[in-house]
This record gives sequence, C-alpha cells and structure tokens, in this order.
Amino acid sequence: MSGMTTTEAAVPSLSIGEVAERTGLSVHALRFYEREGLLVGPVRRTSGGRRRYTSIDVEWLLICVKLRESGMPLADLKHFAELVRRGPGNEADRLRLLDAHRQRVDAQIQALEECRSVIAWKVGVYAEHLARGEADGLWDPTT
Repeated sequence: MSGMTTTEAAVPSLSIGEVAERTGLSVHALRFYEREGLLVGPVRRTSGGRRRYTSIDVEWLLICVKLRESGMPLADLKHFAELVRRGPGNEADRLRLLDAHRQRVDAQIQALEECRSVIAWKVGVYAEHLARGEADGLWDPTT
C-alpha cells in the first residue's frame, strides 16, 4: 500500500479494477457512477490519485446494479443516493422511492408472465402439430 497514509492503510480498500470485478461494472461505468453522484460517499484516493474503494462502496454498488438492471431510471437512482448521503431522517422518502420502483418491477413481471403464457401456449401448439406430423401450413402467410 505504498503511497497511502497510515489512516488510509488502516481501512481495507480495493482498486477500481477489483471493484469492477466484484460488481460486474466496467471501470468506465464506475467512473461514471462517481461523476454522476451515484455513490453514497466520496471515493478515497491514494496520495498518487488512484481510487480506493471500501467494502461499503462495493455493497452500495451491488444495490445500484440491481436497481439499474431492474429498470430504475438514473434520475431516481441519483435521488436515492442523495437521500442516503443526507443520512437519517428521510427514510420515509427512501421507502416511497423504492416502493414505487418495486411496483413498476411487479407490473413488468406481470406483463412478462402474460407474454410467457402466450409463448408457452404457442410452443405447445407447434410441438403438438409437429409430433402428429401436421405442422404444414401453420401460420402460413402465403395461403
């Protein structure tokens, strides 16, 4: 840990590459998250200017990854990070934001389940016709 002060060396830290590996985010994405204010704390730097992350940063980033993968808009994620950075006292606001997102995800899941049901039905139709040797002409646009 050359280039670090005694205080910095006392806190276990990870390089940007190590964090990228643990979170599945690219180094570019990690820099973007930092620039956009999506982290809840400042990223520490070595005296040489290299970013150093804590396990708390990694835990937060893993939450961010799941929120983004589930379709949370960047603006909502920024707002959530801002609320967390402010500290205690805004938990009801955080809950409202997360609950609204959960409701959107639930609606997406329901819509996907309906789509899956139609697809499963159609797979059954084709499988049945093929098994009976009667698949000719199924959805034939030329007839």
